[in-house]
Amino acid sequence: MKAPLPASILFCCDQNSVRSPMAEGIMKKLYGRDCYVQSAGVRSDLEIDGFAIAACSEIGVELSRHRVRSFDEMQDWGDDLSSFDLVVALSPASEARVLELSQYFHMNVEYWPIIDPTNAGESRETRLAAYRDARDMIIQALTDRWGSPAMAEQPL
Repeated sequence: MKAPLPASILFCCDQNSVRSPMAEGIMKKLYGRDCYVQSAGVRSDLEIDGFAIAACSEIGVELSRHRVRSFDEMQDWGDDLSSFDLVVALSPASEARVLELSQYFHMNVEYWPIIDPTNAGESRETRLAAYRDARDMIIQALTDRWGSPAMAEQPL
């Protein structure tokens, strides 16, 4: 039996421009409004990555309007880290930062080792393939954790 969905989940990575927005968008696509979902990064000095947009667009997940934000900006915008039932770190740096920020809170933190596709290959196709791999790892991790989505608009 798979675990029940948490009421709220935060995905995080280094820049909030590739892995965590992909996870946020895919989670929303798969599980709809059954769970409040957000994402953040250790830093936010980049924009949403075009290859992340392309890889997710292939499965009907829209990322082009994603606004990159850091943990500090997240708190400034009203999302307190302690208000999330589960925080999923998708990179070692984000796991370290979450553990540092949450040392005084009782919260569930998980680390999912999703590959960083940003430095993969020279050609467009090689790079896009790496982003697809990261996307597919996220989908697998989500369905391993919470099972097949009952509310998805269409299967992935």
